[in-house]
Amino acid sequence: MSLVTELGRVAVLFGGSSAEREVSLKSGQAVLSALTRSGVDAVGYDPADGGLVGLEALAPDRVFIALHGRGGEDGTLQGALELLGIPYTGSGVLASALGMDKQRTKLVWQALGMPTPEAEMLGPEADWQAVVERLGLPLIVKPVHEGSTLGISVVESAEALAEAYREAARFDARVMAERFVKGEEYTVSLLGDEVLPAIRVEAAGGFYDYEAKYLSDETLYHLPCGLGESDEAELGELCRQAFAAVGGEGWGRVDVMRDAQGRFWLIEVNTSPGMTDHSLVPQAAAHVGIDFETLVLRILAATLESRPA
Repeated sequence: MSLVTELGRVAVLFGGSSAEREVSLKSGQAVLSALTRSGVDAVGYDPADGGLVGLEALAPDRVFIALHGRGGEDGTLQGALELLGIPYTGSGVLASALGMDKQRTKLVWQALGMPTPEAEMLGPEADWQAVVERLGLPLIVKPVHEGSTLGISVVESAEALAEAYREAARFDARVMAERFVKGEEYTVSLLGDEVLPAIRVEAAGGFYDYEAKYLSDETLYHLPCGLGESDEAELGELCRQAFAAVGGEGWGRVDVMRDAQGRFWLIEVNTSPGMTDHSLVPQAAAHVGIDFETLVLRILAATLESRPA
């Protein structure tokens, strides 16, 4: 039996109601088009339109999750699909929930002795000066549960910290401040057991924010990334371990900073990465000869296997 036949009917989930809806719509359309070109019986579905009832009515054999952010990437959808008995792409309930929570991901990495910048939670009554004294400047302030760098600010003073907190709090009730690592930004994609080539990201404004990720044509993606062979191997292994530490499965991406001393620092994990024309996983895959259609089919093929208990 061919893979296309074995996959049966595939529902591509995209859109949703998170702050990352627009990115998800682009990812989902790209995935749906690739599946259609490959001859797969695929249908697109936006959970914002009919929820789980509408999805059940489509009677899919499996689901490709192209949702980003809350409600699609945080374990809630994964739990619902488990209860419905519908296989789905990517990580399971626990890893999805952990990966969406930047603070708890960091706690897992710290417990395992993995390098990640110091951070602390912020609240409206925080002593901003004391936070600066503990973590130093500059700081990066971010919502704990948002992706796509929404609500993130780089802070250069204690005075700016309060405003950055308020901005982040627009997106999430839980906000953290993290020591800002000045240096080069790398991202490593994982596909099954394979670590794909690292990409060095260079944003025109020096900060890889939402605009640099999805809208700007000035963001540079260096592939090969420019690291020596041993350094790239070290980076790849660190990211593989970081992904495994949160229980990641199927595919994903880990973002890392490298400081002036050449040390790598884990920043965050992404269990449902973007699949747009600007996205990093397709770029890394293409570099090793995996075209977009093949990438999508490989991600889906993992749903034919039983998940580890």
